[in-house]
Amino acid sequence: MPTTAGIGVVFPPQDLSALLDLGRFLELHTGPALLLGPDGEQVPLPEEVYRVLVKVVEGLREGKVITVVPRTQRLTTQEAADFLGISRPTLVKLLEQGEIPYEQPGRHRRIMFSDLLAYQQRRREERRAALDRMTEDSSEAGLYATSPEDYTGALRNARKRAGRKADAS
Repeated sequence: MPTTAGIGVVFPPQDLSALLDLGRFLELHTGPALLLGPDGEQVPLPEEVYRVLVKVVEGLREGKVITVVPRTQRLTTQEAADFLGISRPTLVKLLEQGEIPYEQPGRHRRIMFSDLLAYQQRRREERRAALDRMTEDSSEAGLYATSPEDYTGALRNARKRAGRKADAS
């Protein structure tokens, strides 16, 4: 398994048959089982480990690459940018704007994985709120009830109302 600074990365196997069998087994058995060693020794599988196993198998069955990262893991700016799916310069701008906390013990910045998760969650909530506002504004402007031919006029009116709201504040 390739690792980068304590991060474990697992790619789906070429032959998915064993994974499909394991997936079916986990679907039929909804609780933790036992881990059986090659010498016959059995160890109960804790609930937390079982839930992770189910998620890993689901992801691999879907052809996804699985990454296991401790929440306290410190990442380089490149690793953090890769995780967020943005360029390194864009990440550095976010760090400098205070959007994501970081440490700089020497020349290089380090970002806590938990801080990346918190940033991702905030962005998700901001996008959801913006979509809710857009839906509400569109509904108030009557854009859902208009025909395609009337849409342009309704959109123009909605923009005028939005401009008046902005001027009033």
